[in-house]
Amino acid sequence: MIKAHKKISVLGSGWLGFPLSEKLINCGNSVKASTTSQNRFEELLSIKAEPFLIDINCLSQNINEFLESEILIINIPSKNLEGFKKLLIELKLSQIEKVIFISSTSVYENSNKTIFESDNLESSTNPLVLIENLFKNCNQFKTTILRFGGLIGYNRHPGKFFGSSGFIPNPGSFVNLIHCDDCIEIINQIIRQEVWAETFNCCADTHPTRREFYTKAVESCGLASPRFIDSDTNTFKIISNLKVKSVLNYKFLHPDLLKIDFI
Repeated sequence: MIKAHKKISVLGSGWLGFPLSEKLINCGNSVKASTTSQNRFEELLSIKAEPFLIDINCLSQNINEFLESEILIINIPSKNLEGFKKLLIELKLSQIEKVIFISSTSVYENSNKTIFESDNLESSTNPLVLIENLFKNCNQFKTTILRFGGLIGYNRHPGKFFGSSGFIPNPGSFVNLIHCDDCIEIINQIIRQEVWAETFNCCADTHPTRREFYTKAVESCGLASPRFIDSDTNTFKIISNLKVKSVLNYKFLHPDLLKIDFI
């Protein structure tokens, strides 16, 4: 049975965390949202989130109050392993029961093949993998890992990733991207369906070449066609999303990257 109302703490309320918090609140949950700038408190209060000033690099005493929730969503770009170890100590003393850790498909190196979660092709030296394992190996709560592809949508327009005079390398390799709307809805469904202790790759259904995708993206900005750095060898990876679609019965809101309207 799905519990309608949950107490959720969102560590990181930026590009993804802010609209995620708003979505969770609109779904009837109470949300505590962290920021590293007190100037953003008013913005967080405007969506009825309870704001907290928290920096993973220097945890303050209010982390205890922030962790008075059932679920913690960790959504920060930090790769500070020692900072996460300190956070884990606080988590073990808290009432948190479930954790969602937002990771990245960058944990996989290019292998010139389609990659599934069960392949175990993570780079053992990647700091994100080391941080993921901190949470997965802790038996005091259940952790679900979401490995998002490159993040696009809203003010993250892929046509502007390389700048007006930038060259785009590896045009023959494939893109693994996901729209913010799908990031938010996948997190929402993990919580609603109570899917824990899992690892999911999350990216759109299609994987056009970098040449195809960025040509369309740049031109949609009204800029000149991009310039590419051709190479005789194009290493790549294609990230499969079959598991997240199967387990959650999820249909992507933006499945075809070449059909997204970024304007």
